[in-house]
Amino acid sequence: MKTGRLGGRWLPLVVLVAALAAVVASLVWVAGGTGGSPWRSGPGPMTGAVPAGAPVRSFADADRAVERFAAPRNLHVGEVMQFSNGYYAELLDPAGRRATEVLVDPGNGTVRVEFGPAMMWNTVYGMMPAPARVTTVGPERAVGIADGWLARHRAGEHAGEADDFPGYYTLHTLDGTGRITGMLSVNAATGQVWYHTWHGTFLRMQEHPGHG
Repeated sequence: MKTGRLGGRWLPLVVLVAALAAVVASLVWVAGGTGGSPWRSGPGPMTGAVPAGAPVRSFADADRAVERFAAPRNLHVGEVMQFSNGYYAELLDPAGRRATEVLVDPGNGTVRVEFGPAMMWNTVYGMMPAPARVTTVGPERAVGIADGWLARHRAGEHAGEADDFPGYYTLHTLDGTGRITGMLSVNAATGQVWYHTWHGTFLRMQEHPGHG
């Protein structure tokens, strides 16, 4: 039967095209600039989302929404940050290691895996997990790479500490006074930099006890 060919010779091509389409969608979102809210445009929930159905007006609301997303995956909430476009949260594994990053829509409480590195570079929880993690860039070098990128693209800012996720690092970007201005990630295998354009203005942050 002709339909049988899709399960044989043509299946790898179909899978490759789908993967390339997801990469292009994510890159288009990153190239879209810093002015818009991620909840009005962007690639959508490519790796699953949990709608809470209620606005998020506080860190307590954000914690509850993220826990609903994290608990079925055997993860829990770590650092939570509030930006003008919504909430960001780290998810930790049972040992307290950073697992992945999520965004929370303040309008309705929807939680989804963060655009960019968490989807594309995460070697455990991302769209394309790797059988073995390749790390050629350590945390100190990641800070240096981030500082070099910021010097070229966002003068007056520097990188904070490199937070280790599977396959990459995420770093706060800071102004001359030490105030958080944004975030970027550095690939642990290639040293590629991906600036998080979607957050908006940093407002405040909450650390959880026992944060890893």
